[in-house]
Amino acid sequence: MKKVFLTGGSGFFGSLLRERLLESGYECVSIDLHHDDATHPKLTSIRGDIRDRDLLNRIFSEHSFDAILHIAAILAHGDIDERFLWTSNVDGTRNLADMAKQYRVPKIIFTSSNCLWGEGVAHAITEEEPPNPVEVYGRSKLEGEKILQEYSPYVQSVIIRCPTIIDFGRLGLLSILFEFIHDNRKVWVVGSGDNKYQFIYAADLADACLRAIDYDGSEIFNIGSDNVQSLRRIYEYVIQCAKSRSKVASLPKGPTLFAMRLAHLLRISPLGPYHYKMIAENFTFDTSKIKRKLNWKSTLTNEEMLWRAYQYYDCNRLEIENRKDVSAHKKSANMGVIRVLKWIS
Repeated sequence: MKKVFLTGGSGFFGSLLRERLLESGYECVSIDLHHDDATHPKLTSIRGDIRDRDLLNRIFSEHSFDAILHIAAILAHGDIDERFLWTSNVDGTRNLADMAKQYRVPKIIFTSSNCLWGEGVAHAITEEEPPNPVEVYGRSKLEGEKILQEYSPYVQSVIIRCPTIIDFGRLGLLSILFEFIHDNRKVWVVGSGDNKYQFIYAADLADACLRAIDYDGSEIFNIGSDNVQSLRRIYEYVIQCAKSRSKVASLPKGPTLFAMRLAHLLRISPLGPYHYKMIAENFTFDTSKIKRKLNWKSTLTNEEMLWRAYQYYDCNRLEIENRKDVSAHKKSANMGVIRVLKWIS
């Protein structure tokens, strides 16, 4: 029986990965800033901070791990504390690398991000293309990658660069879109809405993480869905499935991006620099490498996984509104100034 250390185990994706690990026979020690009420004979849940080296030393001295799955991250949504984000995402990652070296854990699997890029491109991005993040979250993820590569003489690392992770239960910024659809309001795209932006189905990402545990060597992999359609087409699919009266409408690109930048500077919008730079752009990963080396494949399209996420929101809306002390992707985002757009939709 293999034993793994999972960070971010009570978050949206972390909790799904935790269940997949347990179902696959792994013993799991999970840590998160938020309480985790999950119970299982093979699960140990710890409420704690990966910046706490004393806590980590106690955990690693008491357990012998076959791998670390580092999923935890502080996001750059809304009015964030950038120092808290940076120390959590960067110093926390270095602490885990130190623990792996000191306690001879052979493998770290790290979920990185497509936020390593802040400009849209016409072609699918490969693992060899140099990142260029535009905001603190993307920079923190890139620094995390560099730390793990620095420790490569002591511990193998598999870095998986993820686009937006979606499945039944995913909320966060998506809850804004879902509220518009639920309330039969216009759903807005910036520009024509013909741009293509890739997602990843959470179950497919979990499958890749499990495959990475047994991968021999260090590697960087891109991951993402196949057959990516335009945002306009994806939204229309969900609207149709939901039997909503919403229609997809366009906002003029130039003035809208200016307004989004201004709203961010005034701290009245949940959207940051990455969002307003990428909202009308194309972005997809080339996933041929992970398919070849991990024998991995995607199973759901963007529109199918977004519809799953909407169904969860629709069934649980009242309970979601009252959630506290959960991770950012398990609760609704503060709509901020976007509420005005809803009023006129």
